Amino acid sequence: MRVRKIVYLSLVVLIASNCSVNDVSRPRLFDVTELSIGELSTAMNDGSVTSVELVDSYLARIAAYDQRGPVLNAMITLNPSARETAAKLDEERRSGQLRGPLHGIPIVVKDNYDTVDMSTTAGSIALATSRPPDDATQVRRLRDAGAVILGKTNMHELAIGITTIASYGGQTRNPYDPNRNPGGSSGGTGAAVAASFGAFGMGSDTCGSIRIPSAHHALVGLRGTRGLASGDGIIPLSTTQDIGGPLARSVEDLALALDATVGVDLEDETTFRSEGHVPETYTAFLNSSALEGARIGIVDAMLGNDGAERAVRQVIEKAAEDMTDLGATLVEIGEPDLVGLVQDVSVIRQEFKFDLNAYLRETPGSPVDSLTEIVSGGLYHDGTAGGNLPGFLEVDSLDTDQYRERINKRDEVRATIVSLMDEQMLDALLYPTIRQTARPIGQRQPGSNCALSATSGLPAITVPGGYAEDDMPVGVELLGRSWSEPRLVELAYAYEQGTKHRRPPAFTPSLGGTEQRLTLATVVQASQDLTARTRFEFYPARRLVSYNLSVFGLVDSDVLSIDVHRKISNDAGETGPVLRRLTGRGRARVGGQLYLSGEEMYALREGLLYLDVHTTENLQGALRIDLVLPED
Repeated sequence: MRVRKIVYLSLVVLIASNCSVNDVSRPRLFDVTELSIGELSTAMNDGSVTSVELVDSYLARIAAYDQRGPVLNAMITLNPSARETAAKLDEERRSGQLRGPLHGIPIVVKDNYDTVDMSTTAGSIALATSRPPDDATQVRRLRDAGAVILGKTNMHELAIGITTIASYGGQTRNPYDPNRNPGGSSGGTGAAVAASFGAFGMGSDTCGSIRIPSAHHALVGLRGTRGLASGDGIIPLSTTQDIGGPLARSVEDLALALDATVGVDLEDETTFRSEGHVPETYTAFLNSSALEGARIGIVDAMLGNDGAERAVRQVIEKAAEDMTDLGATLVEIGEPDLVGLVQDVSVIRQEFKFDLNAYLRETPGSPVDSLTEIVSGGLYHDGTAGGNLPGFLEVDSLDTDQYRERINKRDEVRATIVSLMDEQMLDALLYPTIRQTARPIGQRQPGSNCALSATSGLPAITVPGGYAEDDMPVGVELLGRSWSEPRLVELAYAYEQGTKHRRPPAFTPSLGGTEQRLTLATVVQASQDLTARTRFEFYPARRLVSYNLSVFGLVDSDVLSIDVHRKISNDAGETGPVLRRLTGRGRARVGGQLYLSGEEMYALREGLLYLDVHTTENLQGALRIDLVLPED
């Protein structure tokens, strides 16, 4: 386990008004940013912090960043009983009654999981007052394991979409760039976990809804084998494709969340398939050497290669190289055509109306009885189902040849994949979770590779693969055979430990102390006659560069321009084109501020930015200053 300095904060934070709290106007805040379940547990065990104080600390981060600062809008509601629950768990700990690794650990839950103490809305205004009669099975299991439900996270309305916009929940933003979408439909969970609003979070995946937000937030997410986890109490999108599961900041935390949630449930007969396939603990498979001798098939057709997809492809190709360096053999997969194989297999359009209506009938507290009532009342966002929610009403019956053909084709998809893996002796298939990074809010989000796992019922895990040229996270997905979750956990853990790609989002930093400020450049001397006195300071939480530059040894009229350039490569002495003009002709002194774009931020991290002073005597640049982030 990593050793981390524990920091207490003196910040005074107003806890959100819909929380029932006592004497929390000045809570003792513990720096929970990026802390793992193990680190939180250790701190509680040694008396450094209590579960109540952890709740306060997470609520402080929510108060600072959810509706303020970057305004992530990841949370729909906060649990008014969170502190009370935490206090009871603290008392249990003091009396020696520990429930397990999740005892006292605050988490968040997607708002399509039923919770008896909070409304379950699926992001829709139609269900804003819907109060289910009991907890979803996975929620109950988490509470029994000692987890504290901090609140419910926003989602793409009714789970039909991957950009997380909803009539009741609004638009969630990505903490790596608040102008970008967070993926979906579990985008609120993805944003919340990435921003350390909880130790981990629960989502659901019908076609990518756990894995896409994980990819967009440098998280780990698993879509399990169909039947691994109970769907009881999760508002359905397509009951034969839905599965719930965790999103976490590490493979270890994911494994601990799985231990508490998966397995046979009498309320969901599909989980009977999992009997004999669930290990005592998934943490037994945290093997950092697991890639040694592994055979991984990289699916070329799923990498993408058009202009918008090329940046992600480069990250995935580098991930394949890293896996090779870690001992794996990579096998290129060209045939069969796995992209074409999954066409016309999804049954979301066919099942949604009937499954949602069944859930509403079984929920006495629901204010609406059917999808027809939601549509006729205009109780949905225009972005739901890509603007075509009424189109789902056109499906009259499941008793059709088309539906039966799609259901039957799943067996063909699964058999083809398993046959390929057997022939090539593969442990897993590798491809990007989504072929484009998170697009700006309001734009369509193309590129999903969700269907291979969703339609085959085979498990797939997403793990951070690095960052594209727009500085946004990219997810590597590994797909395995039925019930191969232990092997996928092994492979993902080995890759995670071998690369350490995850970094926290800059827009939601620790609440402790002053804003982080980094010096990028100081005094530079080009010759005996030419010197630059510079102050380039970088504020990561805002992507802001504040600068002052004075060039000595020339007069103002000698200067043609002072520009920021981006090198083509990181080779010494390499040059590249102008990105920003700081000043034009006739100024040897300049000051101001720059807000870096994602692409510029990526270039700064990669050491590709430099400043050039172009003069009448030296068009190429009389003085060059490299802008370099200090080493950690």
